[in-house]
Amino acid sequence: MKQKQTTHNSPGEGFAPAASPIAPTVVLTPDDAIVSGETSIPSQGENMPAYHARPKHVDGPLPVVIVIQEIFGVHEHIRDLCRRLALEGYLAIAPELYFRQGEPGDFADIPTLLSGLVSKVPDSQVLGDLDHVASWASRNGGDAHRLMVTGFCWGGRIAWLYAAHNPQLKAAVAWYGRLVGDKTLNSPHHPVDIAVNLNAPVLGLYGGQDTGISQESVETMRQALRAANANAEIIVYPEAGHAFNADYRPSYHEESAKDGWERMLAWFKRYGVRK
Repeated sequence: MKQKQTTHNSPGEGFAPAASPIAPTVVLTPDDAIVSGETSIPSQGENMPAYHARPKHVDGPLPVVIVIQEIFGVHEHIRDLCRRLALEGYLAIAPELYFRQGEPGDFADIPTLLSGLVSKVPDSQVLGDLDHVASWASRNGGDAHRLMVTGFCWGGRIAWLYAAHNPQLKAAVAWYGRLVGDKTLNSPHHPVDIAVNLNAPVLGLYGGQDTGISQESVETMRQALRAANANAEIIVYPEAGHAFNADYRPSYHEESAKDGWERMLAWFKRYGVRK
């Protein structure tokens, strides 16, 4: 898939305010070969906003990838990731998983966003919402037997948890998701706690220079996976930091991001796309 790398005409347009400043390495994916837009998904008694993208010309149900947002919500970068996956032949859906608690665009900086919104979102609510996204996909051109997830940052942690939650999931790819942490009422388990319960093969992609996710915690997760005899693999990019796939941020590390993307596609093809 060819990507067009350019700068937005209006820097910051479509991106969460807390993610600014926007870097000049933003990737914009052409949408002439896909169908994309906003939708609403019934979930737990409410209508959850979501963005979806799929290829224009297809025969039969598509393999499904649920794209789980960063802390910044479903802003332009997450929508573009959906478009990239659509060009690869997937029905990609990114649900607004904070929608009951608030709007990420109302927060101007990361610490306030974390304390004022992200910390208030229960894992159990998120996992239930993702189940409803999978159900929606099966009714809207997706193949329920070829269900995958990928998540970034906050969503990377959720991708691990969802792989232990949904027995129908075929594959998961977690990008720099936190592996250990303090337990709270909203987050009673972390990936290291559920390694023994994984239902689907998980690929974890991490940065060796990530100051928020220590290499010690990565090794702890590897040990938990080995002890559980889990079908999972963790790749660490020595020169990359946190959010190395976020092409709209200074943290972007192009070489690691491109390699991780190809590894993700290969993981999906190996475990998720076959019928």
